Amino acid sequence: MEIVNQAKMRSTEKDKVITLPKNAADMQRMKIEKLMSNPDKPVHIPDRPKSWKPKAPPEFVRDVMGSSAGAGSGEFHVYRHIRRREYNRQAYMNYEDKKQKLDDQFDAERQSNISAAEDKTAKKTSQASTPEGKSKEECREGRRREGWKEEKAES
Repeated sequence: MEIVNQAKMRSTEKDKVITLPKNAADMQRMKIEKLMSNPDKPVHIPDRPKSWKPKAPPEFVRDVMGSSAGAGSGEFHVYRHIRRREYNRQAYMNYEDKKQKLDDQFDAERQSNISAAEDKTAKKTSQASTPEGKSKEECREGRRREGWKEEKAES
């Protein structure tokens, strides 16, 4: 514990009030206030963490364990670590393969949805086009003469 002589403290230090966050919202508010206190100061935004990737299998294995009986007790631990690394590598390859298949499936479904939406839009556009090659102005004039707007307002 530090003893502080308050008589020698500057007035700015006395006026400083320390607030402790009571919940997550207070913590977030305090962080935003700190950021906005000096907007000219650059903010460090960390990059996304790189995805984990296992080590590649060795091209040349020096200590090849033979199938002869009488291997030492220390050899089991070496074998166990090699086996664990290989299982992790295979699990990673299976995960990447599954992820790639899901991405391809999503892209194919998205393309089919886009093409279906374009076809639907084209169909509605063709239905909304003017009959018998008339211009839109001619159609509007015909509707006005027939009292189309009056019928629409009555119904």
